[in-house]
Amino acid sequence: MIMRGLLLASLPLAMGFTAPRTGRTAMRMSAAVSQDELKKQVGYKAVDDYVKSGMIVGLGTGSTAAFAVERVGQLMKEGKLTDIVGIPTSVRTKEQAEELGIPLATLNEHSKLDVAIDGADEVDPALNLVKGGGGALLREKMVEVCADKFIVIVDESKLCDGLGPGFPLPVEITPFCHEHTLRLVEALPSVAGCKAVLRLGSSSSNAPDGDEPAVTDNGNYIVDLHFTEPIKDARAAAAELKNTVGVVDHGLFCDMTTAVIIAGSDGISVKEAKLALGKIMFGICFISILIPEHVQCLGLGCLAWAAEAQAQAQAQAQAQAQAQAQA
Repeated sequence: MIMRGLLLASLPLAMGFTAPRTGRTAMRMSAAVSQDELKKQVGYKAVDDYVKSGMIVGLGTGSTAAFAVERVGQLMKEGKLTDIVGIPTSVRTKEQAEELGIPLATLNEHSKLDVAIDGADEVDPALNLVKGGGGALLREKMVEVCADKFIVIVDESKLCDGLGPGFPLPVEITPFCHEHTLRLVEALPSVAGCKAVLRLGSSSSNAPDGDEPAVTDNGNYIVDLHFTEPIKDARAAAAELKNTVGVVDHGLFCDMTTAVIIAGSDGISVKEAKLALGKIMFGICFISILIPEHVQCLGLGCLAWAAEAQAQAQAQAQAQAQAQAQA
């Protein structure tokens, strides 16, 4: 019984359960700093704080993530990082990393990553994201969901009270009968009121720059969902979109973020996620398989309490954000 008690007590730590932390570390900087400089600062900070020698690193896609890739290459050239393996999330990130001399692999060789660093198009108070403005959402999600830590780097303009109105939600769909799939997506209850628009021209921008459908690195099309009101339930929308036949994946990244590094006119801040629901579910499965029934109730009770505490914290954060917006 003593050994079982120790196992149960140590389980949260073994699964990475730690006390929720949020922090804003101030680094004063000039209000005249350009947006590119802000992106560079958060990209460099993410690598400096989270990447260590010997790690397998997910390399994100986009103008902000490019600075993180640049920093990895720079530190490797200086000999400050060694034995790094990068997993790129797009063809253009692969090409950038190769130019910098970063050794690369794919998920076929490494299904578990130490850390992934990427930007985002929107970040809500619970650190759920909209991603995929650059068209790499499928590969980004495949890589970043495999990382022990997913670090998001943004400037403060990407923060929002609710996902949707600030940036169209991209949905990657198959080219086969794509107009049919577009109509199915637009009619889903969880995204009611959206306007679905087929992306044209280059897949790396949701601004039309051609007459033909944009084609992703995976040979698929992208439909951008435009909202005038915030998505009421991002998790429900994520599930409904994913379950729609013809949809490959979507740009809602829910419950994946470890921390967000934010650059703003008042400095750089770091916001860390609360306890991840995914880890809670893993813990429940772990207990049910490995621990005898007569001691499961205590562990499950602790996990249920943690889940309830997280839900309350997220609801409180959203309520505060809405109150501030109304004020």
